[in-house]
Amino acid sequence: MEESEDVPKDFVKLKCDKLSVDEVSELVVSPCCGAVSLFIGTTRNNFEGKKVIHLEYEAYTSMAETEIKKICRNARQKWPSVKHIAVHHRLGVVPITEASVIIAVSSPHRVESLEAVMYCINTLKTSVPIWKKEIYEDEYSWKENKECFWANSEK
Repeated sequence: MEESEDVPKDFVKLKCDKLSVDEVSELVVSPCCGAVSLFIGTTRNNFEGKKVIHLEYEAYTSMAETEIKKICRNARQKWPSVKHIAVHHRLGVVPITEASVIIAVSSPHRVESLEAVMYCINTLKTSVPIWKKEIYEDEYSWKENKECFWANSEK
């Protein structure tokens, strides 16, 4: 692949199917990059002493995709050497140990890709309209991200 053909791309996907780490990481590989950094958010089996059965995610899909694309643009402004960014988020039921979000970033060097991945997940949690429902053994709870700007606007 010619480097000129390898223009920076953003891959944003919200889907109900199981997420693939291989698929997401392969999207961002580039011959001019020596680093691919990943964040994988998985469903854990507990929260504050309660047994979690699974998670369920809902989203305002078009707005969520727009916000994620904005995060990608902002990451590129902060780290101009970033080549490709992929953000895949699962919707619907996410069983224990499965991924609910995978973010991958490629860049020539590791520092930029690592910092950009951290920026992407932290900003996604504060600004993207995706809601999480934790299902426990005998109850459930809608969870808001404590860092979410609209959740804290009335406090």
